[in-house]
Amino acid sequence: MVRECRGRGHSVLALRREKLDITNAKAVLETIERYTPDWVINAAAYNKVDLAETEPEVAMRINAIAVQGIAVACAETGATFLQYSTDHVFGGTKRTPYTEKDEPQPPSSYGVSKLAGELFVRAYCEKQYVMRVAGVFGPAGRYTNHGNFAELILRKAAERAPLRIVKDFMATPTYSPALASRSIDALEKEIPYGLYHLGGGDEISWYDYAVKIAQAAGKDADISPVTHREFQTVAKRPRYSALSNAKIESEGISAIPSLDECLVDYMKMRKRERPRRS
Repeated sequence: MVRECRGRGHSVLALRREKLDITNAKAVLETIERYTPDWVINAAAYNKVDLAETEPEVAMRINAIAVQGIAVACAETGATFLQYSTDHVFGGTKRTPYTEKDEPQPPSSYGVSKLAGELFVRAYCEKQYVMRVAGVFGPAGRYTNHGNFAELILRKAAERAPLRIVKDFMATPTYSPALASRSIDALEKEIPYGLYHLGGGDEISWYDYAVKIAQAAGKDADISPVTHREFQTVAKRPRYSALSNAKIESEGISAIPSLDECLVDYMKMRKRERPRRS
């Protein structure tokens, strides 16, 4: 997101957690009042889906209460607020891509906390965008503690470790550089405020996605398909959570490229960038 903004000539203040704790509403307000930004983009989240079942208060504090504080600060200073949400607000009972008109039915504490964040944004800030995304992956995932799904597959392939991946869960994995560019497009074009879906360009099972990742990297990987009954998790996840981007595309925002195109670009970016030291 920072790279995309700076590439377009925008002045960016990018604050890490040690510089600004978003759960400190007073500090958030003071920071936004001090710098008076035109846009405030919150890409921070608690996304440990399984752990949220045992510490729902932590997920709620970061994904909802902190978001309320940012929304209030934006409303008081006149900044436009962009908040990211998730496909996990849906129950997964549909078999066609979810639209913004579909009723959320989050199946987990994580999903509940993200939906609560959405509601706080809409309640407290008039100039706002809530963008639901899914399975975000991109170059920055190499440098985080938990990585992303693509990095997990590549790491396991390098270790020659067998993988069992669910074949009956469908989603629309989202490539972060494409997400960033279209997010900034929406802000620059000043499309109507409100809720939008901005997921990946293709719906796919997690098993087929894993196979595509290995193929795009030219890696041999031992990947076996399993059903959700064979691969139990602590938190319940939506079995089908594909997102329709029709609404945001109708506002003139370009479609996300195909997953194949995104994976090709991802592998090129990985080769160009040297891994950072931890």
